[in-house]
Amino acid sequence: MAARLKVFVTSDGLTDYVVAASSRPKALAAWGSRQDLFKTGLAHETDDLELVKAATARPGEVLRRPAGARPSLAKLTPAKRTKPAGPSKAALKKVADLETKLAGLDADQADALAQIDQARAALDRKARSLTSRFAADRRRLAQALAAAKRARG
Repeated sequence: MAARLKVFVTSDGLTDYVVAASSRPKALAAWGSRQDLFKTGLAHETDDLELVKAATARPGEVLRRPAGARPSLAKLTPAKRTKPAGPSKAALKKVADLETKLAGLDADQADALAQIDQARAALDRKARSLTSRFAADRRRLAQALAAAKRARG
């Protein structure tokens, strides 16, 4: 069963906006409002028969009329729907620039890690060389010490 439609009205001072919707949040969405106009008293549900008849004929569509124009209900016209604004050229350029900088930073990090790996490999080679030289020197000195102890007696 479809939800019962209610008719809601708000005004910007110059124009009244009327919509038939099943709930207050749906009416706010139809008006494009992020603020709870009902809470602030700027919107309300109406039971005006002429408004109800006009709005329920086009549910979900925002109708507008000059503010306070009671006798001119015939002038209820659909409100112009504005298409959502996309990102500006400046915002798109900023995103592209930041993506380029991020890619450059990633490349710099990869280069730095490669240099670190090369330095680590060089240090490992140096450590192996020093360790083998130390072992050879120790072996030679140990043999000389053993020979000296044998010669002494």
